[in-house]
Amino acid sequence: MFKPALLITLLGVFLSHGGLALAQGRTFTLKEALAIAMKGNHSLKASAGASGAVAEEIGIARSRLLPNIVFEERFTRTNNPTLAFASKLNQGRFTQDDFAIGSLNNPAAVNDYQTSLSVEQVLLSKKASVGLEMAERLYSASTEDLGRKKEEVVYAIIRAHLMAETARRFIATAEKGVEDAAEHLRLAELRYTSEIGLYSDVLRASLMVTTAKQRLATANKNLLLAERQMGLLLGLEEPASISDAISELPVKDIGYYTRSALSRKDVRSMSLKYENAKSNIELASAAYYPTIGVGGAYMMNDHLNPLGSEGDSWQVSAQLRWSIFDGTLRRHESNRARHSATEASEHLSGLKKAVSYRIYEAYLEAQEAARNTGLTAGSLAVAEEGERLVRTRFENGLTPISDLLDAQLSLDEARTNHVMSENDLKSAIAALHFESGTIIRDLGLE
Repeated sequence: MFKPALLITLLGVFLSHGGLALAQGRTFTLKEALAIAMKGNHSLKASAGASGAVAEEIGIARSRLLPNIVFEERFTRTNNPTLAFASKLNQGRFTQDDFAIGSLNNPAAVNDYQTSLSVEQVLLSKKASVGLEMAERLYSASTEDLGRKKEEVVYAIIRAHLMAETARRFIATAEKGVEDAAEHLRLAELRYTSEIGLYSDVLRASLMVTTAKQRLATANKNLLLAERQMGLLLGLEEPASISDAISELPVKDIGYYTRSALSRKDVRSMSLKYENAKSNIELASAAYYPTIGVGGAYMMNDHLNPLGSEGDSWQVSAQLRWSIFDGTLRRHESNRARHSATEASEHLSGLKKAVSYRIYEAYLEAQEAARNTGLTAGSLAVAEEGERLVRTRFENGLTPISDLLDAQLSLDEARTNHVMSENDLKSAIAALHFESGTIIRDLGLE
């Protein structure tokens, strides 16, 4: 006689063993996983690289206020009358014969090796000073962005861990469903062999077992994906999992989250960028101020040898450069900076309002998830008792198998809903702490 239960059991063994073989990966504690992610997460490393690049802008801006020292070795050969005359003078080889009209008008070609060391120093440059302040502020903003990126990585790891935990609970739920369905199949086969049941009942029960096995296979797949996602977040090419449970995050008064959000790292970053946008107005206006600097140079000239010193000389200089008229460039640059400051101000205001809304949304979702968790727990208890009563009636031949299978479907759904509601609650609380910028602190991971 055809035995559906045997075939389904063999299929279940294959799926379970195959799933276990694929699920092998590395296991870490939460703190170990976060430490690895801080060094290995590719998105975080990219943000750190961007912040490092911004840090170099400070050095670039500061260099405009530091001395500029240049060493130069130059060779020229010329019969240009003026240059030939000057070259001989610089070399200290000028003689009375060089005053001859023929020599002045048509000199012989002259070689000149010029060695020079020059120094330039800015004394006053409002544009460079404002640029340095802006570079320092921009770096502070980038460090805030990097801090927010770390919070995003932590939140993503928490969510991946919750997904993995939920998948494991789904596996346990699916295995329980397979066990229940197999028991129903056993009862249907027993009634059929005793000639008090129908073969169609056996087929329907075996179909229920197959469906339960499919749910188990899906749960195993979801666990594999969750662990692979965890590995990806840690910067690994292999699956990873976290061994310890996530600490329960208490839901506090909404005022705690809205107050904390005012110092959220991306909000602070946007505030600094707004300050820089206002400084751009000052930077554009700095073009109206003069630039003052000093400089000096020491030169050696020789007609035979590089670094030679047949003649040497020096010079010192002071410079004041003041742009009196540049068309309308400075006016348009100032207007552009004002418009950019207005744009930054609106972005900042919009971000603050969006953060406030997302906190409000996450707070309501956490409250809803808490209520739903209690409701699904009650529904699960009812479904378990209902399935038990219908199974007893079926065993005694008082109800058709369709009632039993319907009760089993309701029980499986109740189990799934309860697992989902508990995951939704934990996810909603984690989202609330993430949106307020307190997730690292509240988890005790600082």
